[in-house]
Amino acid sequence: MDKIADLLTQIRNAQLVFKEDLNVPASKFRISILDVLLQNGFISGFKKVLIDNKNYLNITLKYVKNKGVIQKIEKISKPGLRVYAKSDSIPRFRNGIGLVLVSTSKGIMTDSQARKLNLGGEVICQVC
Repeated sequence: MDKIADLLTQIRNAQLVFKEDLNVPASKFRISILDVLLQNGFISGFKKVLIDNKNYLNITLKYVKNKGVIQKIEKISKPGLRVYAKSDSIPRFRNGIGLVLVSTSKGIMTDSQARKLNLGGEVICQVC
């Protein structure tokens, strides 16, 4: 099971039905992804919560004028086909309007940050 694709699908589905927040199982990788989404203004926030003695992340979604801020979110690298890119070949999403998340040796970051630091890595997903 792909836990990151699960996270992205849950966010996408929650925004389609205008949910204010959602709970997903916690992991360090998910926290890193949510941290980048929070820094770039795609979600309002997230926090760790304990439900039935298990750690979950409570994600607060962001809406503007009754529309979800995240219009499109999709996984690029999949368990059966990992996608890696060098810093100069990291794809741009919608000519830079959206962002691409890249897992580098310095952690998860946006495509523009990875290009500035001249880092390549696994291309995780794209968001706009």
